[in-house]
Amino acid sequence: MSTTTLSPDRAEALLEVATAAAVAAGAAIRGFYKDAYTIKDKGEDNPLTDADLAANDVLEAQLRAALPEAGWLSEETADSPERLGKDLVWIVDPLDGTKEFTLGIPEFVVSVALVEKGEARLGVLYNPIQEQLFVGIKGGVGGDRATLNGAPIRTSAHAALPGARVVCSRTEMKKGWFDAYAADGVQPVPVGSVAYKFGLVAAGMAEATFTPQPRSEWDIAGGVALVEAAGGRCSDRHGQPYRFNAAKPLVDGVVGTNGPTHAAILGLVQR
Repeated sequence: MSTTTLSPDRAEALLEVATAAAVAAGAAIRGFYKDAYTIKDKGEDNPLTDADLAANDVLEAQLRAALPEAGWLSEETADSPERLGKDLVWIVDPLDGTKEFTLGIPEFVVSVALVEKGEARLGVLYNPIQEQLFVGIKGGVGGDRATLNGAPIRTSAHAALPGARVVCSRTEMKKGWFDAYAADGVQPVPVGSVAYKFGLVAAGMAEATFTPQPRSEWDIAGGVALVEAAGGRCSDRHGQPYRFNAAKPLVDGVVGTNGPTHAAILGLVQR
């Protein structure tokens, strides 16, 4: 196993690669949006389209060429245990929010993360329809930073549950799961993609996103890097920080916040 540590300069160079790859994958997706494409069913509420596969091809070609020694974990690529022996791993979701894509709702993103020894070091989320490019790096030149379309972003300073905007699953909200939190004063806002929710938290457009339900690493790795780079905090539903590149890439719940609301939001999840 490699023992190298990703230097700030090298991390910055790879962030440029990840950004370019995400934008290129988004362009591939845009070509299918509201056009003809094939839809396959991977399970309940989990469609697969030509756009997913086209974006995956773009990401795999560009990211693996730039860092051939890294492992690879993608929703649309057959998994290999080889990645478990790698210090550096690309974790990607070529089209997070495929259901919204098929419905013509522009709440989906390309999600790219580079993980080093279990920690998400950099993340890129790209919404190709709304042309929103979220970029975050931890331990870059000059420290942590996050941007939206090139402009610096930070998580919000709102510290109380009342008035806290929570971007949540449209499906979970329709089921009434968030009705139980009405007395706490949180303001649920339904949004499609899991990763896109993290982008909105990082940009200060919401205070939190959470679900007690399991999610896959590719759903959240890019968003976790982004939120943490923007000054926020992320954990599973027990409050434990994420360690990525597990043999079974499923995380036990999602809590991503601006930081000041984290303990209170975690209390809602555990309740």
